[in-house]
Amino acid sequence: MAASLGAACVEIASDRSILAVVITGDGDSFCEALPGPFSPSSPGHTGGEHPLGMAQMLAALDIPVLAAINGPAIGQGLEIALACDIRIASRTAVFSMPQILDGFLPWDGGTQRLPRIIGRSRAMELLVTGRQIDADEAFRIGLVQEVVENIDLLGAAQGLADRIGANAPIAIRYTKEAIVRGLDLRVEDGMQLEADLSFLLQSTSDRQEGIVSFLDRRPPRYRGQ
Repeated sequence: MAASLGAACVEIASDRSILAVVITGDGDSFCEALPGPFSPSSPGHTGGEHPLGMAQMLAALDIPVLAAINGPAIGQGLEIALACDIRIASRTAVFSMPQILDGFLPWDGGTQRLPRIIGRSRAMELLVTGRQIDADEAFRIGLVQEVVENIDLLGAAQGLADRIGANAPIAIRYTKEAIVRGLDLRVEDGMQLEADLSFLLQSTSDRQEGIVSFLDRRPPRYRGQ
């Protein structure tokens, strides 16, 4: 699974026409990974080496990644969801990091991304207890942005991806870069990064098309240039 996901991410990264990605599970589960990274049957295991970080593969993409969480997101499965930029959950989705129950701790970004998303105290409680939460609680604490009926999940995710994809490609990538990199910077440095990226956009054809289409009162036709 890790190898397949890695190959897909390489293909996506090389295709500049792709402006948003939706990832979901096959069947009734989003992803329920084994609790520890060194089990012989763990995803990505290569005979004693540290298995591939599936979450990091998704996090490295420079376009928005949406998780359509159609069922349980457990262990590394939740870490994969956390690596996505936007999370939409079905009513049947549940979430937990049960690694602590087996003497492990998350190793694919869980201890770093979860506190940044839901806050330190909430993340601490979930990580040191292994407690499972349902979709409604996940929404209340900000782990997911929306909860929909199971039948509506893919439609909601695809609709959001389409809205993203209708915008200027370079601006989409620069916006994600400003957000992701800015979280690791001082506010002042983040503001400078934002200004620099905004300045670069001024020289693009897409920026000119945005202005002209506004003046002509027509939808823009962006080309990613």
